[in-house]
Amino acid sequence: MPTESGSWAAARQTKQKRKSHSLSIKRTNSSEQDRPGLQRDMLEGQDSKLPASVRSTLLELFGQIEREFENLYIENLELRREIDTLNERLAVEGQTVDGAELSKGQMKTKASHSTSQLSQKLKTTYKASTSKIVSSFKTTTSRAICQLVKEYVGHRDGLWDVSVTRTQPVVLGTASADHTALLWSIETGKCLIKYVGHAGSVNSIKFHPTEQIALTASGDQTAHIWRYMVQLPTPQPAADTSQISGEEEVEFSDKDEADGDGDISSDCPTVRAPLSSLKSHQGVVIAADWLVGGKQAVTASWDRSANLYDVETSELVHSLTGHDQELTHCCTHSTQRLVVTSSRDTTFRLWDFRDPSIHSVNVFQGHTDTVTSAVFTVGDNVVSGSDDRTVKVWDLKNMRSPIATIRTDSAVNRISVSVGQRIIALPHDNRQVRLFDMAGVRLARLPRSNRQGHRRMVCCTAWSEDHPTCNLFTCGFDRQAIGWNINIPALLQEK
Repeated sequence: MPTESGSWAAARQTKQKRKSHSLSIKRTNSSEQDRPGLQRDMLEGQDSKLPASVRSTLLELFGQIEREFENLYIENLELRREIDTLNERLAVEGQTVDGAELSKGQMKTKASHSTSQLSQKLKTTYKASTSKIVSSFKTTTSRAICQLVKEYVGHRDGLWDVSVTRTQPVVLGTASADHTALLWSIETGKCLIKYVGHAGSVNSIKFHPTEQIALTASGDQTAHIWRYMVQLPTPQPAADTSQISGEEEVEFSDKDEADGDGDISSDCPTVRAPLSSLKSHQGVVIAADWLVGGKQAVTASWDRSANLYDVETSELVHSLTGHDQELTHCCTHSTQRLVVTSSRDTTFRLWDFRDPSIHSVNVFQGHTDTVTSAVFTVGDNVVSGSDDRTVKVWDLKNMRSPIATIRTDSAVNRISVSVGQRIIALPHDNRQVRLFDMAGVRLARLPRSNRQGHRRMVCCTAWSEDHPTCNLFTCGFDRQAIGWNINIPALLQEK
């Protein structure tokens, strides 16, 4: 009898394996209908210490879970068919929607207004259907109106911080990685003062509570105190800008970033030297702020310490140590001698200087990643934001656990809280800016459509209570600051 060659035998063996595999699949599929009964028989035949009634209940619960997932799977198939149908309609109008992008909650559109409405409707429908599994956000039915008022363009690198003066005249201040700090007319967007005294990135800017003096922190390991004198220009009629709801969003590319090569600030009056320089840190000074009254200032550094200085003498009063890693931010209370520092060690610390003889400190461990900022509110609250994508609201009287937690989809940078309406503004790494109330309810999202909004990471937000037009300012690494008018409906404020 002739023998089979090696290759033919191998092919035959592979074919038999495939056949047996297909048979096993058919057996498996045909037995799926009897699966609950088989599972019950298997459970009854197995040795178990659980009572029969408990095992029966567990089996029924697992069956309910399986049926629920089957229903969701069927819903998903129906939605996919809807997507295909709507894609055909959109294709007629010159646009398609990628179902994979929709599954991530994203949509890109550059077509007409009618097409945008259709796409937005599809996106809303898809999100609503999948909210049974992934939704964990609190939302309201009412919507705030967020209107872009003015863009402030003139820096040659990204902006780290933005601040508004507390005294008249009300001007805007920005701190940039281009080693400068600029003061702006809020109405006209014109640069008023350019400070060039630092030899490194300017990481923060804060204004004196009563005088025309600014405090800036820098990567050159110093903080500078410098005086400015500004005369506001005559406001020009503002161009008409349409109101856009805070929930609308249209994505666009980083290539659309505003051209910042033209140095608008070159014509500004320049301040080249500070009144005083605070020099005690051995690392980057990442933030600085004034204590109540403006006679002392606090700085936070990458050398893991915060320093308290006498402003008049520039002498170091206290060195605040204890953080295990670099500091990221510091903030002072508006009416009390309290300081809060945040750090990459996932903690923030509350320093109490109200009693001259006792300087107490409390450590709070509420986050799982870098605490990017922690700020005081007018009341007895502290709000902290983190790279762990959460923002937490704390009560100073009982800070064992937060009274509200806001969960987001991106790391949170330097937050701010409005004095009057107590609204938290959250700047994100993903270029979004969201508004929440103190209970953790989302009020709005600043628009990013019609070429409005930031095109790169948003680093900081700042509220203004004294300006009639702009009451919120944002800055980002797209080298610009933006002034917004935020109109919160009375219904939301009551909530």
